[in-house]
Amino acid sequence: MDNRSEVREFLTSRRAKITPQQAGLPAAGQRRVKGLRREEVAMLAGVSAEYYARMERGNLSGTSEAVLDSLARALQLDESERAHLMDLARTASTTRRPARRRAAQPIRPGLQQLLDAMTEAPAFIRNGRLDILATNQLGKALYWPLFQDPARPVNMARFQFLNPAAAEYMTELDHQRAAAAALLRTEAGRDPYNRDLSDLIGELSTRSEEFRTLWAAHNVRLHHTGLKQFRHPAVGDLTLAFEALPVPTDPGLTLTALSAEPGTTSDDGLKLLASWAATLDQSDRSNAEFACNQEISPQP
Repeated sequence: MDNRSEVREFLTSRRAKITPQQAGLPAAGQRRVKGLRREEVAMLAGVSAEYYARMERGNLSGTSEAVLDSLARALQLDESERAHLMDLARTASTTRRPARRRAAQPIRPGLQQLLDAMTEAPAFIRNGRLDILATNQLGKALYWPLFQDPARPVNMARFQFLNPAAAEYMTELDHQRAAAAALLRTEAGRDPYNRDLSDLIGELSTRSEEFRTLWAAHNVRLHHTGLKQFRHPAVGDLTLAFEALPVPTDPGLTLTALSAEPGTTSDDGLKLLASWAATLDQSDRSNAEFACNQEISPQP
């Protein structure tokens, strides 16, 4: 992805979202632009109009953190948008590297043990590309429809945008898709030379008009906590709270755990899901034992 284009489109899109009234400026006279004018952003950020114009043309190379902070305040950026601006500036100030593929990131045994110890909460580990890399038993049961998609690795964004089953499984699919596009945009700013990420974005852009629209909005977000709603094929409707925690020892990985409010129908559904997950686990073991027996049985 071209850093200059990313910077230009991000800054112009954020400038268009702020009205003079929101910025505390008079709105007198006819305005030909949506949102603030460039010179108004420059004034609010405490830089010259020429300097801001250079930044909005896509050149953040050498821009100090103090200027970036002032620009973030002028554009009223939230936490995720400010972090994205810093990522774009860091990329602009480093030597361009060729896009490269990432080696598959192994999940340490200790992390899998931690997941497996969480027996009452669905939990999984994902990377910034939204690949699900590991789950506990309940997590795999909750996200069972994703694992039925033959595409690998299991990817949340690909399922949401390209698999027709997502419309039935996710009751707030529009919200989930918007979140996924924003998370991928955030990751693209953080890791712009990740070839696997670029390939996924290219695939989604080619095959999904809705993704193209969301991607063009340049929205970013941090995904730490909130609610997710599911219509699970085995247990019905579930409303679950989630907490997403970065894994400090494994940069780029996030551990997400979900829970239901005690005494609710979702709590009952989660307990039912645990029973269903146990039957799946038993079926998997039986299939594995059958395959093993077939391999070692003597041939006629």
